[in-house]
Amino acid sequence: MTPHTTFRTLAVLTAAAAVSLAMAGCGSSQPTDGASATPAPTAGAFPVNVQHMYGDTTLDEMPERVATWGASVTDAVLALGVIPVAMPSSTYGGGEDLMYPWIADAIDELGGKPPALMDDVLGPLPVEKLLATDPDVLLAPHSGLTEAEYDAVTAAGIPVIAPPDELWSTPWRDVIAITGDVLGRADEAQTLVDKLDRQVADVGQKHPQFEDKTIAYVSEAQDVYYLLLPSDPRVELLENLGFTSDPSVTELAAGGSTFSTTVSSENISGIEADVVFTQVDTDQALQEFLDSPVSRQIPAVAGGAVAGFVGQEAGAAIGPTALSIPFFLPTLVDGLNQAVQTSGR
Repeated sequence: MTPHTTFRTLAVLTAAAAVSLAMAGCGSSQPTDGASATPAPTAGAFPVNVQHMYGDTTLDEMPERVATWGASVTDAVLALGVIPVAMPSSTYGGGEDLMYPWIADAIDELGGKPPALMDDVLGPLPVEKLLATDPDVLLAPHSGLTEAEYDAVTAAGIPVIAPPDELWSTPWRDVIAITGDVLGRADEAQTLVDKLDRQVADVGQKHPQFEDKTIAYVSEAQDVYYLLLPSDPRVELLENLGFTSDPSVTELAAGGSTFSTTVSSENISGIEADVVFTQVDTDQALQEFLDSPVSRQIPAVAGGAVAGFVGQEAGAAIGPTALSIPFFLPTLVDGLNQAVQTSGR
C-alpha cells in the first residue's frame, strides 16, 4: 500500500496505460526547450554511488533516459527539469489519463513527450514494459520494489536505485536529495527542498492560529478507524504548518506501530484533538463519517471541527512531494482554517 492510497484498495490498471506505453515509448528524459530555466546538470558530479537496501549502485556518467517507479520520485525528477521515459500510472486520483494533474502540468510546462505509463505501483514492477523504454537508470527510492524485481532489472544491465532502508519509508526530502544526486543536480535538489520548506513555513506563519491547536489524522474504512502517527509524512506536513499532534494519538497507538494504528470503537472517544483531519473519496462518505455515532464520540467531530477533504485527487495530493505540496497547499490551508475557526466557537 502506498502512502497516497491509505486504507483503500486501488482499481486495476486499465487498458489505457498500455496504449500510452506504445505511444510514448520513444520519449526522452532530457529537458526540452520548455525547461530552459532549469540549471544544467553537473557532469563533474559523476561517478555517483548510492547506497540502498539491496546493496549499492554506481553511475559512472549522467543518465539521459530516466525511468521512475514508486511514489514521489516522478515528482522530484520533473521538478528538477527532467521528463522520465517511463513512470508508474496512477489509478487512484490520476483521472482518465492515469496521471496526477500536478505531474501532467509539469510535463506540459517542460514541453516534452509524455513518459510511457507502466502499471500502478501497488502491483509488481512490469519489467518487460520498463525495459522496452530503454532506460539508463531506474529510480525507485520510495517504492515497494522487491529484491527479485531489483535483480531482474539489474540483470538486464540497467542500474537501479532502490529504497535506502525499507520499502515505502523514504521521506520526501530524501527522495528529492537522492534524485538530485542521480541527475547530477544535487545543489538544485537542496534548493528545491529549502524552497518547499520555506513555502510551508511561510503559510504557517500567516496562520498563527494553527499553533494553538492539536490535530489528529483520522480515517475510517469499512468500520475500521485508523490514526496516522506523527512519523507519517502527512502528519509531519500538518505539524510543519504549526499544528501539534495531540498526545492522545500516540497514547492510543498499538505496540510496534510506526506510521498508523487502528482504534476500536470502544476507545475512539479517547481522541482528544482540537481538530480532526480526514480524507474520503465521496461527499456521501464524508457525511457518513460526520454523522456516524462512532465518529461523533470524538469531541472534535461532534463539535464540527473537522477538515474533511473529498476526492481521490485530494487523497493523493496530501502525500507531500516536490510537486503536490505547492499544488494542494492552498486548498489544504483553507480547509484547516475553517476547522480551526469551528473549534474555537
